[in-house]
Amino acid sequence: MNVRVVVADDTLIARQGVLQLLALAPEFEVVADCGDLPELLDAVDRELPDVVVTDIRMPPTHTDEGIRFANRLRETHPDVGVIVLSQYDEPVYALSLLDAGSDRRGYLLKDRVHDPAELRDAIQAVARGGAVIDPSLVDALVKGKAAIERSALSELSPRERQVLAEIAQGKSNSAIAESLVLSKRAVEKHINSIFLKLGLGFADDVSKRVKATLMFLAEAELQSPAARG
Repeated sequence: MNVRVVVADDTLIARQGVLQLLALAPEFEVVADCGDLPELLDAVDRELPDVVVTDIRMPPTHTDEGIRFANRLRETHPDVGVIVLSQYDEPVYALSLLDAGSDRRGYLLKDRVHDPAELRDAIQAVARGGAVIDPSLVDALVKGKAAIERSALSELSPRERQVLAEIAQGKSNSAIAESLVLSKRAVEKHINSIFLKLGLGFADDVSKRVKATLMFLAEAELQSPAARG
């Protein structure tokens, strides 16, 4: 079954670039392309796409239309996925996108869109209900929030750190239990403790896993030889 896609970007060249990439993949059907937020809202109401690929900044305000649009769709069209394309690797944008849940949401830097497979894989993942976060955000987290994150991670027990490392690999609770030779109940108990210690107790489950993974990877990057200079 084809994935129905709406593309939104106020820059015609950028919009055409995405359209051309998707035209090469028969599994995608572009049902509309838009240049501003009002056009995008109308297109979603009219076409009911599976996924919207949108710039983060568009008319009328050129601020964070893409993020606000994605959050609005949580209420109006919860089954529509959104991938926000941005030139900016500021974690605040990505975390704002995930605040109401990370299912069917993606945040990619525009540089990564030059790889057709990267964009196509992201659209497929979001259409299936998954989340896609640009790896470069890990670097931004290291620069902007490393001290806080390291402090929170230091509260974890050795076993909790092992469980978090498994979460960072995208494993399910059952897979973690099998890998660490634990009961599923024990894994769930460790995960609940991890989320509480990292201050993620009130986030939704998928968003917790994404944010905890970003924190874990940020610490790993900070402790790498390259990061230490």
